[in-house]
Amino acid sequence: MELAPAATRAGSISLADSFERYLQDKGKGRGGDGGNYRRNAARELKRFGRWAAGDCGRNEWTGIVPDDVDRDPTFEDLDERVFRAYARHLGSERAIKQNTIHTYYHYISAWCGWCANEGYLEGHYARRASAMAPLPEDDGRKPGDQQIWTSEQRHTLTRHVEERVRDAIETYRALPEDVDPLDRQRARYTILKAARDRALAFVIAYTAVRVGEILRDPNDPRRRGVQWGEISLDDGSMDVYRKKQQWDIASLPDPVIAPLRNYRTLMDPPTVQWPVFPTLDQRTLATLVQDGPDTIEEQRDEYARDFLLALDEDIHPPSITTDGARSILQRLSDAAEVDIEHPKHDYLAPHGGRRGMGEILVRGFGYTVAARYLDSSEKMIRKRYSHIEADELGALATEAINQIDSI
Repeated sequence: MELAPAATRAGSISLADSFERYLQDKGKGRGGDGGNYRRNAARELKRFGRWAAGDCGRNEWTGIVPDDVDRDPTFEDLDERVFRAYARHLGSERAIKQNTIHTYYHYISAWCGWCANEGYLEGHYARRASAMAPLPEDDGRKPGDQQIWTSEQRHTLTRHVEERVRDAIETYRALPEDVDPLDRQRARYTILKAARDRALAFVIAYTAVRVGEILRDPNDPRRRGVQWGEISLDDGSMDVYRKKQQWDIASLPDPVIAPLRNYRTLMDPPTVQWPVFPTLDQRTLATLVQDGPDTIEEQRDEYARDFLLALDEDIHPPSITTDGARSILQRLSDAAEVDIEHPKHDYLAPHGGRRGMGEILVRGFGYTVAARYLDSSEKMIRKRYSHIEADELGALATEAINQIDSI
């Protein structure tokens, strides 16, 4: 089979050369040599490399390199049709379950996304609809692509963000009295960024809100991100725009209150209309400040960061977006060295925090309470957390066997 080569920035770099670099980035420990994700990804990349070279597949399959060319597969040979062909190849393996096919493909898709970010490819070809179309429907037997934060992961993340705030405050307090004012501002900015990230991590970990309900969606003006006036720390509640297209009240459990209260004290937002989770993107803030009054531009040299100027002059920055939250969690997961074994996400994704809280509530109080807290139907919660019911029924069956069948 011959597929037309795609024009890429990587030119003649072989696919195999990128595999080890990717695995080092995703591996654990010094040098990126460890971790279950690395081991599983290495296995699937090897499988993909053999298929791309024509060493496995149907008898007529000769690989992705043109028949009249004698070389190993390179990035010049990759486009979305190659990943479509590979999805079809995985689907043809009758011995592989449907959900496992998705798991195997996600490893290759993650590598493809990394290649796009690194400049090897012009786009994330593996995630395009045409590439994924041949994948079979997931049989639902195992939520392989549904991440659920474990207690250990949640505690590792929250301990890390607590330490970042504590370290930032200690650094600020240790500054000498005659320190340069801009250096003092930089230290304050570090505190605010760490406090914002801590508050976001705790909210995602413990409230079970959807990130689209508290952060900005560039395509939906109604979702502009939660503001300080919509949070009541005394009542433990927060107004959010729900998935069902209406405003509702979400609960703020005790673990979330202190990080939010401390963050609000440190930030001291000038008005209740300020976003709780403002963007800190320098380009966005620079444009915002430059579009302000003429006198603002004259003050910029006095500030180490445009965000601090916006805070002092009450220039409202936009909230971070849902994609921004994913980037923050990816950065925090890497820095905290959270142990993650998942085929699709190598970081603590936002939806995993919601599902992790759902797991706690179902196990602690049952499906009805969990459904109310998660703003979902009990039927959906029972389906999503059916593995818990299976565990409980299995335990009951074991008890019955011990009591009756052993007589």
